[in-house]
Amino acid sequence: MEHADRILVVKSDHTLTLLSHGRAIKVYKVALGRGGPGPKDHEGDRKTPEGTYIIDRKNSRTLWHLTLHISYPDARDKARAAAEHLSPGGDIMIHGVTKEFEYLGALQHNTDWTYGCIALSNPELDEVSSLVPLGTPIEIRP
Repeated sequence: MEHADRILVVKSDHTLTLLSHGRAIKVYKVALGRGGPGPKDHEGDRKTPEGTYIIDRKNSRTLWHLTLHISYPDARDKARAAAEHLSPGGDIMIHGVTKEFEYLGALQHNTDWTYGCIALSNPELDEVSSLVPLGTPIEIRP
């Protein structure tokens, strides 16, 4: 399978789509932050951000099986939070599930349970990680 040159997450559809040259190459169902609709406003709101970021690092030594770190917050996010005298938060990732919940497989994305991250099953995350190079843009839409 070809590598993705862009990731599109549509929060209202709970989907993560890998794109190559504008064409969808794979679509996954995802779990999101349990803070409800709307963009991430501040640390602790449990919302998934909205905007365009990049995948800036990967980590295989994590409780979450594997993580693809998203470059949130950007300057706009920081300014918005600062105007409200709040921290924008950080550590937003695409991640898997802990070993104790691996048995759930794809069922893990039937409900929103993260603190603002985007979650896949561990096998799905392995596939996404293999298809997404560092520096890949990710757009997160409402």
